[in-house]
Amino acid sequence: MAKRSLFLNGRVLTLDAGNSVVEAVAVSEGRIEAVGSTADLREHYGGGANVDEIDLGGGTLIPGFVDAHSHVGMVGQLALQQVDLNSPPIGKAERMDDVVRLLADRARDADEGEWILGRGYDDTLLAEGRHPNRHDLDRASETRPIVVFHISGHFASANSLALERAGVTSESKDPVGGVIRREADGRPDGVLEESAMLPVMGALPPGSQEDRVDAFVHATRLYASRGITTAQHGMASSLDIADFDRGFEAGRIPISVVVWPNIPAMRELDSGKLAPRTDGDQLVIGAVKLFADGSIQGFTGHLCCPYHTPFKGQDDYRGYAAMPREQLEKFVTEIYASGRQVAVHVNGDAAIDDFLHAVDRAQRAYPRDDARPIAVHAQMTREDQLDEMQRLGVVPSFFVLHTYYWGDRHRDLFIGPERAPRISPTRSAAKRGLRFTIHTDAPVVPMTPMLLMWAAANRRTTSGKTLGPEQCLTPLEALRATTIDAAWQLHLEHDRGSIEPGKRADFALLGADPLGDPAALAGIEVESTFVAGRRVDPRL
Repeated sequence: MAKRSLFLNGRVLTLDAGNSVVEAVAVSEGRIEAVGSTADLREHYGGGANVDEIDLGGGTLIPGFVDAHSHVGMVGQLALQQVDLNSPPIGKAERMDDVVRLLADRARDADEGEWILGRGYDDTLLAEGRHPNRHDLDRASETRPIVVFHISGHFASANSLALERAGVTSESKDPVGGVIRREADGRPDGVLEESAMLPVMGALPPGSQEDRVDAFVHATRLYASRGITTAQHGMASSLDIADFDRGFEAGRIPISVVVWPNIPAMRELDSGKLAPRTDGDQLVIGAVKLFADGSIQGFTGHLCCPYHTPFKGQDDYRGYAAMPREQLEKFVTEIYASGRQVAVHVNGDAAIDDFLHAVDRAQRAYPRDDARPIAVHAQMTREDQLDEMQRLGVVPSFFVLHTYYWGDRHRDLFIGPERAPRISPTRSAAKRGLRFTIHTDAPVVPMTPMLLMWAAANRRTTSGKTLGPEQCLTPLEALRATTIDAAWQLHLEHDRGSIEPGKRADFALLGADPLGDPAALAGIEVESTFVAGRRVDPRL
């Protein structure tokens, strides 16, 4: 006889259609059997050696968080294999010397010729106000290739040896959708924008499968400790998918992972060349991921109107597209033809225009009900674009933590005081009844679901100012955007995201009720996480 678990004496936020609140949940074989009062569930399901009772002690039980968008594998790589170059409030690098010192410390312990990788530097937070160049990185080591990635993930800086290994020289041409920054004599200065990163990334050794899987396992355990029961890896190669598959086969990954394949991986999946054995409940193949532009804080996001601060003195500079509109349309149409969902990274409103155009054309060519194409980040979405999203059934997934981490600089530096209050326009979407989600984009910022909800409900910047209070969500709306609405975005709402009979018994037990004071959200702790009814060991 299957063992049953009873979660009793709690405040259970079911997040069903009526946002019902109950006291108890009955779980059998990893699925929710019933919800109701403690007395009723104990009477109907209690007693006997095959029943475990978990006393919630009045605590608040919610559905496990569903990650609408992050890069869970990269979180593990940063933790185990890369040098953390973040500035406060995330890390400790305040000036270029700090970046050099942190990299030099790692290089001293590395084998000769071993690649040194760093992630998270922010040129606008370093005292020098610039990206590290090859000369800076050569100070850390000239005998070990060094590559460091900007906090946005849209720039790489390489030392001289790494550029040499990647074949990036004075003769190299700027690729479509990218820029090789250069010195006065035309020699690369080490800073590579967008697609110009690809040669360096292609030169990086893949490492051992054991190390790659270890990174994925570490990250998923970290996510579990934060109450996340379904993670997402937002742009997976075939190698990534195979590594996740290996981790699940070995029983080492404690939560579900939704992977968003890139175009080559999609083609291998569709041809049968790539066939994960754990696909389905644990490893879920989700939307195919594309990029339409870059990063607002990197001046590569594609805007309809110029940046507030002229970039390199160019008053009309608007960033640029990652690919021509025609190419984006071609890829989106290919994804529609495959029957798969599509997710496209769009920060600037010009990029959003390109994406909406592509979705409209693809939907005409391959009509499909409820395709749920995802506008990832959707940072600069205009009111008319929200109307078009509603018409086309596009799901905006807002990176609302921009308001906290970059809000002051968006207002004062990047997009100005008129546009900045409207970044991540969640209230505008809610007023239309347009279903949306919110996300962290980790490791761009740390995976902190409670801070994510706090940002959506308060829109406070790191300086303590409020950016666009008219766009704030209620705590309930923020909670739904990180649970049932996120599950819906991923086409998983039938299986998870709310506490209802028949769904996975994925829960997070919180130290306080998240539906109270919006200002208190960031301080609420996740006390326990349950996957398929079983408590996840929080130890990393």
